[in-house]
Amino acid sequence: MSQYIKPHPHWEEHEKPFMPGSPSAPHHESHIRMAYGLVAILVGLTGGLGNALVSVNLPTLQGELGLTPSEAAWLPAAYAMVNITANLLVFKFRQQYGMRLFAEIGLGLYAVLALLHLSINSAESLIFLRGASGFSGAAASTLGVLYMLQAFPRRLLGKALVLGVSITQMATPLAWVLSPSLIELGNWHGLYSFEAGMALCSFAAVVLLKLPPGYQIKAFEKLDFLAFALFAPAAGLLIAFLTQGYIRWWFNDTSLAWMAMASLFLFTVCSFLEYHRVNPLLKVRWLAQGSTIYFAVGAMILRFITTEQNYGMVNMLRSLGMGSEQMQPLFWVVFVGIVCGIVLSAITFGPKTILVQVFAAILLIGVSSFMDFGRTSLDRPQDFFYSQFVLSIGAGMFMGPLVMIGFKQAFKYGPDHIVTFIVLLNVTQTLGGLMGTATLSTFQQQRQQHHYAAIVSHVNVAEPLVANRLKQQQQAVGPTVTDPMLRAATGTAQLAQIARREASVRAYNDVFLLIGILATGFLLWPVLLAAGPAIQSRRAQAAAGTSSNS
Repeated sequence: MSQYIKPHPHWEEHEKPFMPGSPSAPHHESHIRMAYGLVAILVGLTGGLGNALVSVNLPTLQGELGLTPSEAAWLPAAYAMVNITANLLVFKFRQQYGMRLFAEIGLGLYAVLALLHLSINSAESLIFLRGASGFSGAAASTLGVLYMLQAFPRRLLGKALVLGVSITQMATPLAWVLSPSLIELGNWHGLYSFEAGMALCSFAAVVLLKLPPGYQIKAFEKLDFLAFALFAPAAGLLIAFLTQGYIRWWFNDTSLAWMAMASLFLFTVCSFLEYHRVNPLLKVRWLAQGSTIYFAVGAMILRFITTEQNYGMVNMLRSLGMGSEQMQPLFWVVFVGIVCGIVLSAITFGPKTILVQVFAAILLIGVSSFMDFGRTSLDRPQDFFYSQFVLSIGAGMFMGPLVMIGFKQAFKYGPDHIVTFIVLLNVTQTLGGLMGTATLSTFQQQRQQHHYAAIVSHVNVAEPLVANRLKQQQQAVGPTVTDPMLRAATGTAQLAQIARREASVRAYNDVFLLIGILATGFLLWPVLLAAGPAIQSRRAQAAAGTSSNS
C-alpha cells in the first residue's frame, strides 16, 4: 500500500492522476491546452536537441577541440551513459517530491549546464558536462510528454501520448537544418549558445505554466541507490564498448574486452540483487518473461533498422564530400517526413491499429532501404529526397505505438512496473541505435576492403583505358607538380583514392541491402510465429479426423 506524503485534493474521478508520478487531469480552457501543447514541443525539442546538435556536428567539434575520433566519440557516449539510466531515479523523484519541483529542478539544472558549456574549452570538462546534461535531458524529454498529456482531454490520452513521446524524434533533422547557421555565427560555441537559449526558455515556460499536482508517495528505498550504483556503470561500460569498438577495432584493444566483461558482471550482480528484493527498483522477474523479451528484441531491432538514415545515408554522402550545408535541404525533407509520420500515427491511433502502424513503419523503412540500394558516386543529397521521405514517415510512426504496446504489458502487472518499462524502452532505443551504428560500421568497413581489393585486382596499367586515366590524373596535377616521378606517383595515388571512393559507395549499398533484408525478415517474424501454432493445430485436427474415421 502506497504511503502518501501529502494530502491531495478531492479530485473528480476523471481528474485523478493516472498513477503516482503523473499529474492530475483538471479541465483546462482551450487557450490553456494550446499553451500546454506549445510548452510540450519546446521542452521536448530542448531535451532532444542537446544530444542531436553534438552528434550531428561531431566532426566539427573534433576539429575545433583537436580530438582524435576515439576521443570525440566520448561526447555523445557520455550523454547516453547517463541518459539511459536517469529514469531509474527520475521517475521515483517525481513520485516522492512532485511534478513541479521535478520540472523546475530538471530544467533549471539543464539551463545551468548549458551555460557552463560556453565557458569550457577542455575536452575532459566538456565530456563531464555532456554526461551531466544526459540526466537533465532525460528530465526534459519526460516533461515534454507530461505537458502534451495536459493539452488534450482524457478521452484522447492515447493520441496525446503518441505526440508526446514522438517530439524528440524531430530533434535530429532539426539539428541538421539549424547547424550550418549556428556554426557560422560562432563555431562550436554557437551550438551551445543555442542549447543554452532553448534551456532557459524551457525553464521559464515550466515556471510560468506549471503542471497540475499529483499524488506524492514515499517511493525511494535505500537499496534503490545500490541497484542504481550497479546498473548505471554496467550500462555505461556497455555504451563505451559499443561506441569505441568500431573506432579502436574490436580485437585490437584489450580494454574493450574488460569493458564488456565488467558490464556483464555488474548487470549480473544487479539482477541478482533485484531478483531477491521484496520491492525491487527493476522488476527482473517481469523482464525475464517471454513477452517482455520479445518486446525488447523487437524494439531494439526496430531502432536498429532506422540507423539506415543517420548512419548509412549520412556517412555515404560525407564520403562523397557533402557537408551539413549541402545536406540541409535533404533534412528539411526528413523533418517534414517525420512530422507527417507522427501526425498520421496520432490521427489513426487506436487499439485496433497499433500493430498495423508498427508493421507499416517497418514496411516503409524496408522499402526506403531497397530504394537506396544501387547508389553511385554521382548521387547527391537531392537524389535521396524520395527514399528518405518514405523512411522518415516510418520513423515518425513507430514510436507512439511501440510505447503503448510496452506500457500495456507493464501496467497489467501494476503501476510499480512502469519505471522498469521506461528504463527498458530507453535501453532498447539507445542500445539499438548504438548497435546499429557499430554493426553497420563494422560491416561497411569489411565490405569496403573487399570491394577495394576487387577493384584493384582488375586495374592493369597496361590496359589503354587505365593508362589513359593515369595520364589524365598526371595532367591534372601538372601545373603544380613539375617533377615527372612525383607527378606519376601523385596520379597513381589519386586513382587509388578514386578506387577507395567507389569501394566505399559499393559498401554503403551493401549496408542499404542488409537493412532492407533485416526489415523484411522483421516484418515476416510475427507472421511466422503466428503461423507455427496454426500449422500445428491444423495437423492435430487432421490427425484427429483421420483417427476418428478409422
